[in-house]
Amino acid sequence: MELIIFLAIGALAGFAAGLFGVGGGLIIVPLLYIVFTQMGYQPDVIMHMALGTSLATIIVTSISSLIAHNKNSAVIWPVFKNLTPGLILGSFLGAGIAGLLSGANLQLIIGIFVIWVAYKMFFGAKNVIDQGKVLPSTTRQIFAGTGIGVASAIFGIGGGSLTVPYLNHYGVVMQKAVGTSAACGLPIAIAGALGFIFFGMKQHINVSNTIGFVHIYAFLGISIMSFMTAKLGAKTAHILSPIVLKKCFALMLLIVGCFFLYKGM
Repeated sequence: MELIIFLAIGALAGFAAGLFGVGGGLIIVPLLYIVFTQMGYQPDVIMHMALGTSLATIIVTSISSLIAHNKNSAVIWPVFKNLTPGLILGSFLGAGIAGLLSGANLQLIIGIFVIWVAYKMFFGAKNVIDQGKVLPSTTRQIFAGTGIGVASAIFGIGGGSLTVPYLNHYGVVMQKAVGTSAACGLPIAIAGALGFIFFGMKQHINVSNTIGFVHIYAFLGISIMSFMTAKLGAKTAHILSPIVLKKCFALMLLIVGCFFLYKGM
C-alpha cells in the first residue's frame, strides 16, 4: 500500500514538473509531509525525511533532464564546472543545517520560500536580458554555488528556482540558464541526499525502511514514476496555455506555503 501511494506521488510530481517547468521538490516535499504524518512517523523528523527523500529522487530526474538539455546544446559546461564545487559543499552543509533545525522552523522557512516562488511564477520573470552583463569570476561563482547549494538542501529542491534567476541576472539567455540549472541539479541532489543520509544516521532515527533521513520505498516509487510522467507533462504543456498554467500552479503553491507557515506557527 505504501509503495502504491509513493508511485502516485511520483506520477503527480513528475507530471507537474514537466507541465509547469519547475523542480519536482516543490510538489514532493508537501505531499511526503502529509503522507508521513498520516503514517504516524515521529513528528520531529517528518520534515527532514520529506526533504532528504525529495533530494534523493531529484538525482534520477535531474539525470533525465540533463541528457535532454545537453542534446539541445543548452548546458554551459564551464559555468557548471565553476558552480559545482560550491554546490556540493553547500548542499552537504545545508543538509547539516536542516538537521539542526526543528520541524516547525523548517516548515516556516519552506513556507516563506514556497510563497516567494509562487509570487515569482504568478507575475513572471523579466523577459529582458541585460546583454552588457557578464558572469562573475570563478571564485565568485564558487561562492554563489555554495549559497545555492545550502538553500537547495534546506528546501529539498534541485536548485532551479535559484540557479536560473542567478544566471539570468548575468545575461545568460533563458534556454541556457534552464539547461545549465538542470545540470547543476545533479550535484545538488547527490550531495544533499548524502548529507541527509549521513546526518540522519548520526541521529539514529527510529523509522523503518529508511537510510538516515531518506525513505527507501518513497525514493524508489517516486523516482520510477516521475521519470516516466515528466515527459508526458512536458508534452501537455505545449498543448495548453503556459501563462494560465503557471498562474494556476502559483496559486496552488501559495496555498502550500500558507499551510507550512500555519503548521510552523
